[in-house]
Amino acid sequence: MPAPSHLLDANDHDRLASLTWYARGVVEGLHVGMHRSPHTGVSVEFKEHRPYVRGDEVRAIDWKLYGKTDRLYIRQYEHESNLTATLLVDQSGSMTFAGTRGKTTSKHLFATRLAACLSYLFVSQHDAVGLGLFDTEVRTVLPPRNRVSQLEHLMQALAASTCGGETRLARSLTEMAGRVGRRGVVFLISDGFDDPEAFLQSLSLLRQLSGEVVFFQIWHPDELEFPFSTRTRFRSLETPGLERILDPLSFRKTYQRNLERFQTAIAEGCSQRRITHVPCRCDESHADLLARFLSRREAG
Repeated sequence: MPAPSHLLDANDHDRLASLTWYARGVVEGLHVGMHRSPHTGVSVEFKEHRPYVRGDEVRAIDWKLYGKTDRLYIRQYEHESNLTATLLVDQSGSMTFAGTRGKTTSKHLFATRLAACLSYLFVSQHDAVGLGLFDTEVRTVLPPRNRVSQLEHLMQALAASTCGGETRLARSLTEMAGRVGRRGVVFLISDGFDDPEAFLQSLSLLRQLSGEVVFFQIWHPDELEFPFSTRTRFRSLETPGLERILDPLSFRKTYQRNLERFQTAIAEGCSQRRITHVPCRCDESHADLLARFLSRREAG
């Protein structure tokens, strides 16, 4: 794994500086943030300005400031609250897969870098961010904090994380559901390899407790394209000693059919449960992926 400082490079910082995450619903918090809060009333006091973005209420624009600067700013008040974001990163053995054609980025490395991008984004917005790392069980939990020092703690945990163990997503997610706390947004970064029905039920539980769940499903190109053409040794990344030498041409159609069935079950199950499903390829830029996702999210 890279050092904490190498999870994000200069290009990532530049890309993320222009991104913003807005909560879709009202949230509660103890700190001043940029999301609508249910707490309003005579105690509301002006706090600061922030730049206007598409979707903000026009009545919140400071027109006097616009007259002086020719720029649109929103008046931000004490009742505007922070969001709680929880990042759940899969460390099961299947996430170590890095392909067979000279590609060096494993699914796990892509997942940790995507989590680093999200951490940076929310900490820069003064939102509380927490982290859960798991394989067969939950291994590491960092409770949500909105302090600047939280980013360093998150980066260190991500950089130190290693994969191992079988996939027991449903059980680990159910355990994490009890630790999520108040409503916010939960990000699951995983390949989703588990029994689809049990996995989707655990995502439903997370959504009921958190309010919003985003599932970044990580794929390696070789898993999608199945580039094997000669006899190949296939080794399990989760069960030691389990391997087979097979002719891939003889079961390519079966593999592709099972893959399509699995993808369809996950996509339809997430849609039915109002869970945001974002398929990802680990040969793409994690920062660009996040930028495209946020652009689509803002557009509805």
